[in-house]
Amino acid sequence: MTPTFEGPRYLVAFGPKRVPHCFTDVLILGGGLAGLRAALAVDSRLSVTVVTKNDLQSSSSQWAQGGIAGVHDPEDRFDNHVADTLDAGGGLCHEDVVESVVREAPARIAELSAWGTKFDERDGALDLGREGGHSHHRIVHALGDATGREVMRAVIERAAALDNLEVWPDTFTIDLITDAGGCRGALVWNKAHGKTLVWARRTILATGGAGQLYRESTNPDGASGDGLALAWRAGATLRDMEFMQFHPTVLYIAGGARSLITEAVRGAGARLVDREGRRFMPEFDARAELAPRDVVSRAITVVMHRTHHANVYLDLSHLDPDMVHRRFPGMAQICAKFGLDLARDRIPVRPGAHYMIGGVEVDADGRTDLPGLFAAGEVTSSGLHGANRLASNSLLEGLVYGARAGRAASADVLAAAAGDTLRVPDLANPKGGDINGSLDLADIRNSLRSLMWRHVGVERSGGSLAEALDTVEGWCGYVLPRQFADPEGWQLQNMLEVARLMIRAALERRETRGVHVRGDFPRTSDAWRAHIGWRRGRLEPLVEPLPGTASPEHSRTGVAAAGGLPNAAAVGKN
Repeated sequence: MTPTFEGPRYLVAFGPKRVPHCFTDVLILGGGLAGLRAALAVDSRLSVTVVTKNDLQSSSSQWAQGGIAGVHDPEDRFDNHVADTLDAGGGLCHEDVVESVVREAPARIAELSAWGTKFDERDGALDLGREGGHSHHRIVHALGDATGREVMRAVIERAAALDNLEVWPDTFTIDLITDAGGCRGALVWNKAHGKTLVWARRTILATGGAGQLYRESTNPDGASGDGLALAWRAGATLRDMEFMQFHPTVLYIAGGARSLITEAVRGAGARLVDREGRRFMPEFDARAELAPRDVVSRAITVVMHRTHHANVYLDLSHLDPDMVHRRFPGMAQICAKFGLDLARDRIPVRPGAHYMIGGVEVDADGRTDLPGLFAAGEVTSSGLHGANRLASNSLLEGLVYGARAGRAASADVLAAAAGDTLRVPDLANPKGGDINGSLDLADIRNSLRSLMWRHVGVERSGGSLAEALDTVEGWCGYVLPRQFADPEGWQLQNMLEVARLMIRAALERRETRGVHVRGDFPRTSDAWRAHIGWRRGRLEPLVEPLPGTASPEHSRTGVAAAGGLPNAAAVGKN
């Protein structure tokens, strides 16, 4: 499990006399909901620069369909939302974090409404939906199944009115810059200016997830784990990297771009059936289609194997067709492109990589253990989600931690000594590495995504993971030393670094917990109720048992033999 090649600290050559410089008080990397919410929280006396590798309309936040979870119903309670989150999290949530985020939810949602977000209403009140794992109706949504698009519209308009904010679109962040043990900003690149050193008093990482490491994914092209790799190379601790959440219901049609079918469809009464039309979820969990995502994804995988079929089906034919088309207009339109009526036809679905639960370790204010660096949103491991994220808690986390990180970074800058100035250190990275020869980067990327799907997907085993690690180590050996000249190469290097960490973490956790399913270790073990952290330059993982848990024994070399699929009973219990 020891990497044969760690990779360079910086991906490209740079020097203070060869690269233009820019100075800002707070640098935010990522233009999704977490990043923009952080920008809105920064004191107006400070300058803010938001760097995003596409544009503000292309983040994963834009794609969010289901909604935002929060207690609004008089029959609901904060304790219920907390309990549902803890139950879904498989014993790894931090209860104090869950409690604080859940209690902050109504205020953050009300804030969005005040900024112009048009949430769906019924009879003059918020129309609250219910999704898998939730005991009550508490999901606010907008435009039926396009919540992310409406929320981002309002937040982007709000951010555009800030006089202290500058947005750099179509700009790729190559690396975080560190000096004297802290983060000093970032090295970025765009076609117009090439490389630029952006010096910042505080930096906030809000770059999103890593779903594009998998062949089957609901994520946009930009979700390639870049922020995770940036933090890793800079020396921040990454945690729980084995926990990639797979959404159970991804449209499985050739040419369908693996569109997500929102959890709210099942919340509205849709049933999952096999190729023969038989409903199967009740045999796996008493909550049936409203079980948490990890349970539903694993059940679907079992049924696909059992029926020797590439997918299962969502069936809404027993529901009112007018309600279906009114509530889910976006999904109905996508299905119609392929000759399917969402309200009448069986819709082919299967799991796809959806949400990176692990990430950069942060505290309650979004601080990382690298001084000067904060993080918020999907790129983080905050303690909210544990081993499996509860539906519609993701936008909520981005809102809460974006606001906290923005406030805390702002307070740090304002509290600095009078006359504090940004100092440009004598820092450079020389040309080096094997830059000769050509590589088919697209082929390596596609091979990596296929390998991750086969070996590090919904089901895993020690032998298969070891094979995957050996293959990825080989690719790292000849891809990471090179100094590429454009984002295609840098993105591939980031993907390889993150994939390797994910595989090592999955090998290390020898149990089944939440979204991490080991066929050779099909049960959840109390001894593994612990976070597994990783830090550059350290060969051993950082094991952090949760309170009341004994530290598990770890083997550096042994890999258990692969086992079979969990049965229905195991899926329901874990």
